[in-house]
Amino acid sequence: MKLSSVLALATAVTAQQFSIASDDDIKKTAASVAWDLLQYYHGNETGQTPGILPGPPASGLGPYYWWEAGAMWGTLLDYWFLTGDDAYNDLIMEGIQFQSGPQKNFMDPNYTLSMGNDDQGFWGMTALTAAENNFTNPPADKPQWVALAQGVFNDMASPERWQTDTCGGGLRWQVPFSNVGYNYKNSIANGCFFNIAARLARYTHNDTYADWAEKVWDWVEGVGYMGKNNDALYDGAHVEDNCTKINEEEYSYNNAVFTLGAAYMYNYTNGSSKWEGRVNKLVDHGFATFFPNGIAYEPQCETSKTCTTDMKSFKGYLHRWYATSTSVAPFLRDKVLPVLKTSAEASIKVCTGGDNGRQCGFSWAAGQFDGIMGVGPQMNALGAVSSLLITETHGTVSKSTGGSSEGDPTAGGDESTTTKITTADRAGAGILTFLVLGSTVSLFGWMCFGDA
Repeated sequence: MKLSSVLALATAVTAQQFSIASDDDIKKTAASVAWDLLQYYHGNETGQTPGILPGPPASGLGPYYWWEAGAMWGTLLDYWFLTGDDAYNDLIMEGIQFQSGPQKNFMDPNYTLSMGNDDQGFWGMTALTAAENNFTNPPADKPQWVALAQGVFNDMASPERWQTDTCGGGLRWQVPFSNVGYNYKNSIANGCFFNIAARLARYTHNDTYADWAEKVWDWVEGVGYMGKNNDALYDGAHVEDNCTKINEEEYSYNNAVFTLGAAYMYNYTNGSSKWEGRVNKLVDHGFATFFPNGIAYEPQCETSKTCTTDMKSFKGYLHRWYATSTSVAPFLRDKVLPVLKTSAEASIKVCTGGDNGRQCGFSWAAGQFDGIMGVGPQMNALGAVSSLLITETHGTVSKSTGGSSEGDPTAGGDESTTTKITTADRAGAGILTFLVLGSTVSLFGWMCFGDA
């Protein structure tokens, strides 16, 4: 389906309330939501930069940090995979490739000085989504999807990133030591690393990636970020305290990024009881914390109306990654899919705002449009609605089950900064941080507060 067809389809739906009563209704609704999402994107216009959203905030150009564009392309990759609508595939290809960076690891020089491990991680996860969904491969002289994810993995596995001299390991939130948040090791940075490692293990059948996934999980659990029951994902802690004074706030995307990675490890280990138990604990805790009354909710900021632009996008990842988890860990289906449907029904009820009368709001539990619009709320609704088609797909692929993307185990930065998996080995956005001002003053600040 081409762009003109999508416009006609989207226009046809505006006169009626969105519906998810049938697969056809789901596709029509998703088409309208996707179209409205891309009205916030201008990277395909003359004089604009492909791949990014208007921003960052400090520039006065818009409210969005670099990472959220990577998340948007991941959302649209799943939209194509689930609905079959290829209208935006050229935009997706151009956007991801343009931001891949000269080292082919999403370390674009325009953003390197403000880079967070989670920022790079979101783009790496999007590249893996392209590979697993068997998205069209780039031309041979361009970075390939799996190779891009391997470049991100190699950077994160380097001793410059995975530092054992503080807290016994773990990634810091920020990459440059001069950045606010460099002294903070958080769940989302390590969750992105875990997620990428687990998915690379399954795609490449390389035990080295699985070993790293185990290592990251063990560190997060051992340092106490998962709580006493090993089912929570607390935000993080500072290295000055050896990560012992943990900020126990919880955000849905931390739970979701680990759930998806654990589901892939369950799949890779041929259904091991250890990973099945871990997945179940995360999902049960996720339902209790982030789905009151079966509707996705962000407990730390939604009721207080303090959610940042970044946080307003978390529900979409929660829906998408829970849905994909049911594909690679089928034992979840009966438990998860009914809840996702209930939540998706709530999501479209608040898509009644804006000039066109169908812009999606943020708070689904409110039952009516709350006046909050933007990329995040649109991504949330698109992820929730399109994910309802997960059982209609063949599931994500690996190299042995039809995946066509080629890897490069030596991808990433140069040898002085990156630990790489060699050919021989092949057989086998942080949410909360203290802004430390001087030696005595500290206060809370959100992920991507000044640099995402």
